[in-house]
Amino acid sequence: MKAEVISGSREEREQIREESEADIWVTSYPLLRRDAEAYETDQFHAFILDEAQAIKNEATKVSKATRLIHAKHRFALSGTPIENALTELWAIFQTLMPGFYKNKKEFLNLPHSQISRMTRPFILRRMKTEVLDDLPDKLESVQYSELTRNQKEVYLAYLERIQKDVKDTIQNKGLQKGKIEILAGLTRLRQICCHPSLFLENYEGTSGKLDQLKELLDELKQNNHRVLLFSQFSSMLSLLYDELTSLGYNCFYLDGSTKSDKRMEYVERFNGGENDIFLISLKAGGTGLNLTGADTVILYDLWWNPAVEEQAAGRAHRIGQKKSVQVIRMISEGTIEERIYQLQQKKRDLVDQIIQPGESMLQSLSEEDIRELFQLKT
Repeated sequence: MKAEVISGSREEREQIREESEADIWVTSYPLLRRDAEAYETDQFHAFILDEAQAIKNEATKVSKATRLIHAKHRFALSGTPIENALTELWAIFQTLMPGFYKNKKEFLNLPHSQISRMTRPFILRRMKTEVLDDLPDKLESVQYSELTRNQKEVYLAYLERIQKDVKDTIQNKGLQKGKIEILAGLTRLRQICCHPSLFLENYEGTSGKLDQLKELLDELKQNNHRVLLFSQFSSMLSLLYDELTSLGYNCFYLDGSTKSDKRMEYVERFNGGENDIFLISLKAGGTGLNLTGADTVILYDLWWNPAVEEQAAGRAHRIGQKKSVQVIRMISEGTIEERIYQLQQKKRDLVDQIIQPGESMLQSLSEEDIRELFQLKT
């Protein structure tokens, strides 16, 4: 079959569509959003959405654009069809089978068992272990570190202030209206766990987690392991890059600002054996990269959603990997990170209930969750 990539300027994309005799058209979600009206008059045999979690919010322009496509058959491919909430599965089904569920409110009120029964005939699920007999093992572990003395002083001071702010916010504004302030407080505490200098300009101390990372990388280097090092904070990635290069490590670096051609160049060079550490932004590099040149994945800080972390680990644990892959989560003991991890473990079962065993997720935070995270009494 002949395939054609629909890309380039608007004029170039129009010309390709008008003149193409290809069997398959390939385009991106951003370009589909821009060209949505141009596709409305086309009739396709099949419409395939790769990484279908890209349309998890039915109100976005991308999601709306997918619903304008006319096709006899529709397929959504995703390792994480539910990342944070059931509304994401609803959004995907709105594109695949509009009208299958009458409305979102009614859908969300259905028992999980009923949603599972209704969706099961339309979901084909395959775990890596089922289809890749020769895929090496994936070994997961958690490494706890202690805050340094200076770091702990900063953490406790901010925790006390944020506890008061969160309590006042819930009382005066309610959970929904105050969520942005609450999440900002959570982010601040998580940054302190990574390294207080992420927001304190004059901080001269170190970080317990960073000290532990250095020891871990030294041990991995001695045993000839190659590492993918993820953080969700680009400022932390930058700090890590400076710190590691000063210690003599050769690293590749990828975040949201890295151009696509450079990404592919770095990936090819890394898989070819160049450099032993690849620093990657969790959101920018969590999907779409094949990095089987690494056999160790380190998650320097936790993401709310374990499914995103699974996607990151999947950069190395995939077809083509010949070695066992070690996935290490780094957690600052006795902090907000530890409670986030515990919260994840409590809430990992929703996808298993709906789509059957395998993936995991973190639901939207309730007031009870918020109070537990900040250790607030009711």
